[in-house]
Amino acid sequence: MTDYDSTADTLKHSLRVGELMGQPVKELVDRSVRHDRSKTEDPELAVFNEFTPKLKDSTYGSEEYKGFLASMKVGLDHHYASNRHHPEHFADGVNGMTLVDLIEMLADWRAATERHADGSLVKSLAIQKERFGISDQLEAILWNTARHFRWLDSQPCGEKHTAPDGTKMVCNTPVTGPSGHPGTRHCDGHFEPYDWPNE
Repeated sequence: MTDYDSTADTLKHSLRVGELMGQPVKELVDRSVRHDRSKTEDPELAVFNEFTPKLKDSTYGSEEYKGFLASMKVGLDHHYASNRHHPEHFADGVNGMTLVDLIEMLADWRAATERHADGSLVKSLAIQKERFGISDQLEAILWNTARHFRWLDSQPCGEKHTAPDGTKMVCNTPVTGPSGHPGTRHCDGHFEPYDWPNE
């Protein structure tokens, strides 16, 4: 038995962790208010003035889309050189990025899908994995983050239920809209779909 009470040391540690976490939080906030500012000046401005409307009506990753990117080379080269949230900014791609870079990158990808008529973060993540040679581990982290913030256009339901036999179940049926998946029964991927009450 000891008279030592660890509470003070734990609280000191907690405050120190919070202090350290404040550094990336501040950087994220700073970046959130200056994201893509380089696009508002030449040489980027003229390029994006011409191609943004064209990109909006194209399918991400299509041959048409790739052709537009090739025509935007001067503006894009400047943009990538000026913005760390693009893997192209680094000689070794995503391996040169920080966690802050990755968060801004993922948010950028999500917002970009909203500018395309047929945009989809689910499809975009698959394309970006191949395009940038993203490892399976980083891919899982990006998916986990997008799912956590509900950025996926095919968001799993996540409804929890305990079956009559005590089995814990979580519905993984993709969400098709803000109200869930109307007309589709819950299913956790291991059992036949059936109707269950909310917990």
